Amino acid sequence: MADRWSLGLDIGASAAKAVLLDPAGSVRARTVRKSGADFAAAAEACRADVAAVASVAAAAIDRVVATGYGRRSVPFATDTVTEITCHARGCHASFPRAITIVDIGGQDNKVIVVQADGSRRNFKMNRKCAAGTGAFLEEIASRLDTPLSSLNGLAHQATGNVELGSFCTVFAKTELLKLIAAGTPLAEIVKAAFRSVVQRILEMDPLDGEVVMTGGVVAHNPIIVELASDALDCDVLVPDHPQHTGALGAAMIAAES
Repeated sequence: MADRWSLGLDIGASAAKAVLLDPAGSVRARTVRKSGADFAAAAEACRADVAAVASVAAAAIDRVVATGYGRRSVPFATDTVTEITCHARGCHASFPRAITIVDIGGQDNKVIVVQADGSRRNFKMNRKCAAGTGAFLEEIASRLDTPLSSLNGLAHQATGNVELGSFCTVFAKTELLKLIAAGTPLAEIVKAAFRSVVQRILEMDPLDGEVVMTGGVVAHNPIIVELASDALDCDVLVPDHPQHTGALGAAMIAAES
């Protein structure tokens, strides 16, 4: 029906994202909230946010696809779809060709290979530990007693090539202590942490062809894109709203249901 609105919800372990499409299929609203301890409440808050921005009643949003870690905790979802499928769909909407997607989340990383027609060829996920994820950077910020939001700016001040030898969050903390004891500047330590994230991604799977990076970590720390571009010797692409890629894909699938 022409008057139906479609909502995509990406309920991640750390953040809940939503994208609302109007009946014509255009994006009318986006939002992001902390997932917290109640995924259902976070999803409801996201729906309320986008409905308010678009000046539409929540009841009019009758097609809702949920994805992400907490997708099965959304009671009003009309369907659930894996985050792999939704990220592939959302990224291909911005880059409609063969691409390799790297999504850096709060608790896991994904490498998704998408063919020219938008179909998924294969994927890999890192869920065994927090290495290379947003949680790793949160731990680093906490150990350095530095706001998470300040890391990107600090890293840009670094001029050296300090490295962290371990990708493990626990062992990395030990290395941090050694760097601090040696009087290493804070900016150099932070940039080393970002290099560690990039190296962990590169070890997950070969990144062939055009590479697209998404996720909240990328949205708030664009230096990761710069470091990845240097490591791959090519320009890594980023969609306009990298944290909402999964939610966009979910909304597009909802619109087709």
